[in-house]
Amino acid sequence: MAAKDDIMRQFATECLTSGLLLEKDRLSTLFPPVEEASELTVLCRPGQYCASEIARAVEDCDAHLLNLNVTSVRTGDGDNIVSLRVSHANGTSVARSLQRYGYDVIDISSQNEANADVMRERVKELMHYLEV
Repeated sequence: MAAKDDIMRQFATECLTSGLLLEKDRLSTLFPPVEEASELTVLCRPGQYCASEIARAVEDCDAHLLNLNVTSVRTGDGDNIVSLRVSHANGTSVARSLQRYGYDVIDISSQNEANADVMRERVKELMHYLEV
């Protein structure tokens, strides 16, 4: 076991000293891109915050909780702002589930929102060709 530990320690030291782990690499490691994902911003009282309850609310919608981050930003009332990333392209069902658990969802965004307009145009074009 000692040899294995030495190899891992040596690799970590090499990465740090050679600059392999730059800030952008750390962020891409922590937040890898996911095609089918939505980001939600949630408000909760500091005493109300419970990571396992938030995860349960997300999983009630058959979604996976990809990231859960409690930000350092507080509202004027002292509420925590929590940022979530879930494995659904459309996060509205997750937002409804979080609201049932007592959390206030203040924002939902998805990478597919911009693609939705493109898809609508393509469907219109397809329907046009089918009508001809």
